[in-house]
Amino acid sequence: MSFDIVVLGVFVADTAYRASRQPKMGETILGESFALGPGGKGSNQAVAAGMAGASVGMLTRLGMDPFADMALATWSKAGVTSLASQHADSYTGAAYIFVDDSTGDNAIIVCPGVAARLGPSDIDAQQEAIENSKVFLTQLEQPLATAEYALRIAKQAGVTTILNPAPAAELPASLLGLCDYVTPNESETEAITGMSVKTVEDATKAAEELINRGATAAIVTLGENGSLFHDGAEATHVPAMSAGPVMETTGAGDAFNGGFAAGLAQGMPPLEAIRFATATASISVTRQGTAPSMPARTEIEALLQKHSGD
Repeated sequence: MSFDIVVLGVFVADTAYRASRQPKMGETILGESFALGPGGKGSNQAVAAGMAGASVGMLTRLGMDPFADMALATWSKAGVTSLASQHADSYTGAAYIFVDDSTGDNAIIVCPGVAARLGPSDIDAQQEAIENSKVFLTQLEQPLATAEYALRIAKQAGVTTILNPAPAAELPASLLGLCDYVTPNESETEAITGMSVKTVEDATKAAEELINRGATAAIVTLGENGSLFHDGAEATHVPAMSAGPVMETTGAGDAFNGGFAAGLAQGMPPLEAIRFATATASISVTRQGTAPSMPARTEIEALLQKHSGD
């Protein structure tokens, strides 16, 4: 079976706690609410792309436990095909998410579980699916060497490659050279390049640095300030869109990356795909949760139509 997009990444069960602030070490506070739901950057991005109308295969490892059942049900609902292997000797990943009740901002701890052992053998088992896809998308919640191995297979097959370097890590030139697009946010960009990103001009300089280090093109996401796209020749600022009051920003980057991959896979030029991704992320932040916040394609298209004159 061939897919528009193959996503390599991690599924984790999100345990989300909303409170007025985080507790200090040794302190206990009362929270406002708790929610359990599906998450993990790779899984969220696969769901976003599937909801946006792309055919998606999700490559990961799961345990054999209730959180694995949650993963499979989440993917099925979004039209995502599981390319996951299941293992009884470890657990499916989980994440602690603190959400500031007044701003929607978040802080996260991820434990990938069995997916932390994703390796070349997992990639080899799905090599045909990767090579036959239009877009390959990955992040860094699984081992960096595994991401590089998979990116090389995709690149050699002529598949469009996207690396969302989250969580931030030092990226060797050998890895960046395999990336048609690298998509860090402001803090990830700073961690990778050492360059502070406070303005669009800062983002432009940092994107140039990422390209100098080997990436073909760079997209620096800037939250409420939209994103900065540099194709290696020129930089373009893509403004944000408003879809309503912000409830939670947790899945915004994943919505953007999944939407961007879906746009590219469906033949959109890069800037059009970025606007599609921007609309996807703009809707997601108006809802609570990560995977459950991903919008349907009809919603994305309606928001794009609303902002068509911008």
